[in-house]
Amino acid sequence: MSNLIGTAKTKLYIGTAKAFTGTEFVASDFTTETWTEIDGTTNLGGAGDTAELITSNQIGQGRTRKMKGVVNAGQIQVVCDLDPADPGQIALIAAQKSRESFAFKVAFNDAPAGGTPSIRYFAAYVMNFTEQWDEANSIMKLNTTLEIDSNIVRVAAAEAEG
Repeated sequence: MSNLIGTAKTKLYIGTAKAFTGTEFVASDFTTETWTEIDGTTNLGGAGDTAELITSNQIGQGRTRKMKGVVNAGQIQVVCDLDPADPGQIALIAAQKSRESFAFKVAFNDAPAGGTPSIRYFAAYVMNFTEQWDEANSIMKLNTTLEIDSNIVRVAAAEAEG
């Protein structure tokens, strides 16, 4: 059996306002969220931790010394087919108007039969939304940038209990 996971049927959800307080999130921090699927996604981008490089040019050694600094989970560029009636897109646009960060969930399409899929949880600011109109034979798009302001909680797919 292949351990590959296809992107098709992966779902993106938005929750309520959720501030990162400096303590790493765990999965249970997201159990009380009410999730709204953001429908029509055509590109979910990607994200993950990247450490900043700290350097010191030491004269006596004639060498640049390096160490890892703070970690940034990055940003996600989300693209959706524009649907003004979709509750998830409506919530996304409302979140962009807020100065707060929001809970997000990504659910992969990798659940074992009767089990649960892999999940990613995080808090992010909705930085922008733009409508992309393009040419006559195009589908209008909604583009947004999610600036992740927390760790990304990884929950593995699980077999059905029983």
